Amino acid sequence: MPYALRRTGQAALVVAATFVLAFLLLHALPGDAIVARYASPELGLTEAQLDQLRLVYGTDQPVWVQLWQSAAGFLSGDLGTSLQNGAAVESLLAAALPATVALASLGFLVAVLLACGVAVAATFSSAEWLRRAFRSLPPLFVSVPVFWLGIVLLQVFSFQLGLIPVINANPVEALVLPVLTIAVPIAAPLAQVLIRSIDDTVAEPFIAVARARGAGPRWLLSKEVARNSLLPTLTIAGVLFGELIAGAVVTETVFARTGLGRLTVDAVATRDTPVLQAIVVISAVGFVAINLAVDLVAPAIDPRLRKAVHA
Repeated sequence: MPYALRRTGQAALVVAATFVLAFLLLHALPGDAIVARYASPELGLTEAQLDQLRLVYGTDQPVWVQLWQSAAGFLSGDLGTSLQNGAAVESLLAAALPATVALASLGFLVAVLLACGVAVAATFSSAEWLRRAFRSLPPLFVSVPVFWLGIVLLQVFSFQLGLIPVINANPVEALVLPVLTIAVPIAAPLAQVLIRSIDDTVAEPFIAVARARGAGPRWLLSKEVARNSLLPTLTIAGVLFGELIAGAVVTETVFARTGLGRLTVDAVATRDTPVLQAIVVISAVGFVAINLAVDLVAPAIDPRLRKAVHA
């Protein structure tokens, strides 16, 4: 079986397993979402009316029936109905997803640029103290909580320096601090892996041969070191993609941004299981797709993997 087809099949199985596991775990939570949403004294609904709502939303069916109906709906594009406001889940996701995708994409791009800059400076700076300073940055930033970083950036750049407005900010200004907040924790492990990978590559005999022939640091970096150090960083980048969703939840809450993170927080607070189910599956699809792309690109970068794939 071709490698690409085999990896695609494995990715589909992971998504299917995630769907089933998320469904079972969400429905194993204690309590009743219908009761939590509608059994308030202000609404004054009777038990018979609550039972009618359960019938409308399908929560009166056995779990295996609900699982089958939910899976069939997902395959047909029907993600269900929100228990909180009765809106179609796909419409809620369509409204929230673009903002989160923009935040996550820009955050990941900035994280890659930061990681590459720190790794190159930590390896090729002329001063020893400067190389040590840059090598100390990734362990420091790895330990920084996302919510704390967001609050500090707001305090410094918005309230003290007044560089970025909190109220009536234009779309670009509104993205600067959230992007930095989500990028720094991702950049730190990327930089750590890239520094280690560059160190291993620089220690290879072919680098010593190139230096003996008069190759300078820039030529070595662009022609030899970059490509040979890329694969481990590319692999960890795919794994770290999953952190973007978790980071978006915290970041969008800190900066009061609408998006998938805020939708997740609201769904957790109201026990809106159809929305949570859809968010988990969408996140799993994105995570699996990124890692599948990394697995398919990796053999094109490293000839040794290409031989293993065709073996």
